[in-house]
Amino acid sequence: MDGFAYRGIGFTGGGMNGLALPLRDATDALTPVSATPRLDAELLMAHALGIDRSAMLLRQHDLDVPAGFAAMLARRVADEPVAYITGMQAFWDLDLHVTPDVLIPRSDSETLIEVAIAGFAGRDAPARILDLGTGSGALLLAALSVFGDAEGVGIDASAAALAVASGNAARLGLAARADFERRDWTLDGWADGLGQFDLILCNPPYIEDETPLAPMVARHEPHSALFAGPDGLRDYRILLKTLEKLLKTNGFAIFEIGFNQSKTVEKLGTDAGFSSELTHDLSGNPRALRFSLGINEPNR
Repeated sequence: MDGFAYRGIGFTGGGMNGLALPLRDATDALTPVSATPRLDAELLMAHALGIDRSAMLLRQHDLDVPAGFAAMLARRVADEPVAYITGMQAFWDLDLHVTPDVLIPRSDSETLIEVAIAGFAGRDAPARILDLGTGSGALLLAALSVFGDAEGVGIDASAAALAVASGNAARLGLAARADFERRDWTLDGWADGLGQFDLILCNPPYIEDETPLAPMVARHEPHSALFAGPDGLRDYRILLKTLEKLLKTNGFAIFEIGFNQSKTVEKLGTDAGFSSELTHDLSGNPRALRFSLGINEPNR
């Protein structure tokens, strides 16, 4: 193929060079804006080629740089997240479609699924699961993939987010067990008619309003899924007051928290009548609070 350039970087493919030099040059271009420049370059190249990353790496000496790669690289250099450029993000063992209407699922949030699995070990698996602020559907769909007989409901105030979540459920073959409803928990009566659940999952907005964010996040991800008032606790206050109505007596509610919020959110839960247990993520940061009503004993 003919060569082409992005900001002075020449991209040519095939022959003896293949993708090695273009990937190196793309990595150099991404180094100022990304903590993982080589991975980003490989993911974008694979997406432009229409193959998975492993296949691309195996065949990189025989492949040409596709014409769409330079435009994708330009978007990433301009701080757009890889997930929005490719439209996909891995979470748990699922490949999820994502758009700028939803928060990009992070691997740290998988801690909530791990806590759920541990919480139901030796007990009957949850029959009904609720995901508060479902976004892409990541938490609900991951939980449904783990608990194969469960049914779930995901709620979100954003109709666009619910469309993404519904599409993911259909793609993953989980649509028959997942319902999605537009509900806004800042409005009175938002929980009416939902019933009760064995497992409630929630990754609410929890960033303080004035917190500076990395440009990649601040410019592209939905602020409604990030910011939660001057102290970042607005949504915890609302949800924990309603939680008892939604949670079965022997159930669990698992909330994601910010790295410095464990004590304050635990206190909000205690004031609402819940006991709690904190779990750290793989980086050692406080990540998930599991709330329960009293002592949870295995089902008899």
